[in-house]
Amino acid sequence: MEKPGAYGGKRWRPRLLLLAALSWLLMVYLHVAVFHGPPVVSSPPHTSLVAVASDREDGRRFLLRQEEQLKNMASGSDSASAALPAAAGEVQKRPRHGRGSGSDDTCRGRYVYIHELPQRFNADIIRNCRKTEDHWGDMCRFLSNAGLGRPLADRVDGVIRSEAGWYDTHQFALDAIFHNRMKQYDCLTANSAEASAVFVPFYAGFDFVRYHWGYDNATRDAASADLTAWLMARPEWARMGGRDHFLVAGRTGWDFRRSNNVDPDWGNDLLVMPAGRNMSVLVLESAMLHGTDYPVPYPTYFHPRSDADVLRWQDRVRAQRRTWLMAFVGAPRPDVPINIRVRDHVIAQCKASRACTMLGCARATGSTQCHTPGNIMRLFQKTVFCLQPPGDTCTRRSAFDSMVAGCIPVFFHQGSAYKQYRWHLPDDHHRYSVYIPDADVRQRNVSIEAVLRAIPPETVERMREEVIRLIPRVLYADPRSKLETLKDAVDIAVEGILETVERIRKGEYVDSGGPVTEDPPNLFSSTESLFRPKQPQQADQ
Repeated sequence: MEKPGAYGGKRWRPRLLLLAALSWLLMVYLHVAVFHGPPVVSSPPHTSLVAVASDREDGRRFLLRQEEQLKNMASGSDSASAALPAAAGEVQKRPRHGRGSGSDDTCRGRYVYIHELPQRFNADIIRNCRKTEDHWGDMCRFLSNAGLGRPLADRVDGVIRSEAGWYDTHQFALDAIFHNRMKQYDCLTANSAEASAVFVPFYAGFDFVRYHWGYDNATRDAASADLTAWLMARPEWARMGGRDHFLVAGRTGWDFRRSNNVDPDWGNDLLVMPAGRNMSVLVLESAMLHGTDYPVPYPTYFHPRSDADVLRWQDRVRAQRRTWLMAFVGAPRPDVPINIRVRDHVIAQCKASRACTMLGCARATGSTQCHTPGNIMRLFQKTVFCLQPPGDTCTRRSAFDSMVAGCIPVFFHQGSAYKQYRWHLPDDHHRYSVYIPDADVRQRNVSIEAVLRAIPPETVERMREEVIRLIPRVLYADPRSKLETLKDAVDIAVEGILETVERIRKGEYVDSGGPVTEDPPNLFSSTESLFRPKQPQQADQ
């Protein structure tokens, strides 16, 4: 009989079998944990922003510190650069979506599919930008830098610094800016079947400009009609008849409703064609005819690349010393009918007041007085209230330039903001603006200066702080980067589109709102109660 050794023999076999079984169970556990459990992902540099978002000052300092750290990382060794959480050395900002099952997919209900349009609908249009020189000036210089225009470097007093995202941006350049921003959208999909909305990158605003002067209506409508035919032949269109599609037409809605205009030679008919009637169209000003044109803010000169850029600018305008009570930037509008011409009266009151400053403008091609961003932004930063009377139409780019400067806008028509930018501005307009009905100004029943001086200082401070808070919502971030946690005008607009499409999908009737004439004719009573000193009441006899 074999004698068992000191370290072997039959008595060790049960133990070996037990160890083998335990090893097998350990392998099964690791397999389940690694391949079927939730993935372990290292946190990106800005993940902790959420933890400090409730404390504005701490969050601001954190962002600035993080930005400096990231700059240092980018200038370090190749191995350090490779460790950055995004490709090409770009900082990862909003978390990318995950395509998990069920609730794990953070993009569920937010997917957007971008049509690959033939170049004749976008790239070819801006290649012919010099066709606009006769009447609109040279548009080509405004198309560089993803539609932002040339960088600004104002060395006078540092109001505008190119490194902080300031550009000479044209007010009608939104087609290109929005398209380039959509390329950075978090929840893009190449599968149109899973998309909640479909973006159509047709440069409608630039198409309007190139054929507006000296062409017949058939030529003006040609590209829009061509687009309609192209879209309606696509399977994506058939799914909802185009009601889940949206495009950007970076001008006012009236420019795309020739059939509804008083002037039968003005604009094209994009919004009354079959495609335009079904799609949601983002414009700078809605015609407010129960249509599908939804207004978004005009582009301003400021296009930040990071949250830190925005927060620094907000701090700057918050601390700005404002030496003027009110200001106006613009030109008279003698061609507007006298019965609605309020701008001339606003200019007259400004000139007559020692508390008002203005930057007069010449309405001539090549005039730069009101197209010098440094002059405009310096004036707005030194002013408490910025006067925004209607001009050719109700809305103005100047309203958004002034808000970016921390200046409280004063409106004279409900169609200038309150009936327009419902996605981007608060419903309670008294939180961020002053409203004085144009009829009272035209009939000389009111002093603008007296109304503004009657607002208590603490109310002015609250209003200015609300304007400063709204700055990210009314600007367009640099399309070549993305904000980390703040939402810009594109983010807000896409959310509005997705909500609109979802309501349509549920069978609701949705349009861009009723005309201004359906509102109460006068809101001055509410303005009086808020901003005017109340008259002493006599005691009851």
